[in-house]
Amino acid sequence: MSIAVKDTSTKGGFTGTFDRIAADIQDNPNKAIARFEVQSRQISGLHSEVEARDYLLTVDEPKALGGQDLGPNPIELVLAAIASCQEITYRLYADKLGIPLRGVSATVQGDIDLRGMFAVDPGARPGFRGLDIQVELDSDAPAAELDRLKRTVDAHCPVLDIIRNATPVAARTHRQPDGDEISGESPLFAGLAG
Repeated sequence: MSIAVKDTSTKGGFTGTFDRIAADIQDNPNKAIARFEVQSRQISGLHSEVEARDYLLTVDEPKALGGQDLGPNPIELVLAAIASCQEITYRLYADKLGIPLRGVSATVQGDIDLRGMFAVDPGARPGFRGLDIQVELDSDAPAAELDRLKRTVDAHCPVLDIIRNATPVAARTHRQPDGDEISGESPLFAGLAG
């Protein structure tokens, strides 16, 4: 997936917004935690609609995997999240560090062993075997400055951190229409079976 972002920031970029938010968090530590939420429901077959704030996303599997191909699948959305989060973080930190950046685009690829998802091999993970993230920077900055920008982005990109590190997950299943919990809460950690 390749997503290109043109520099549409105002003069001075996003540094003012960055500094305002950072100062607000420093002055009010209780504002440091931001909660994000999506709600999803299956429409038919493998087609789902996901509500994120005021946006509705159509999610489906390609026909080769049993879907109707009405939208990107969840795996592609993970790749899109990584690519766009990298671009956003590059933009924010390029402006903050005063590194000229006319544009940024990212391509992210990952392989999944379908034997894990379809229970063909109990030893095969259903998730990514690895990711290849390639970022293209349109900049006249010296290589040392772009390397400093890359190290900063890699240290502060939220989605990259989610992918690289085990994230505690509480997975619960409820039965409709009564809402009874089926199996209770089971804590899961990325990379570990629950």
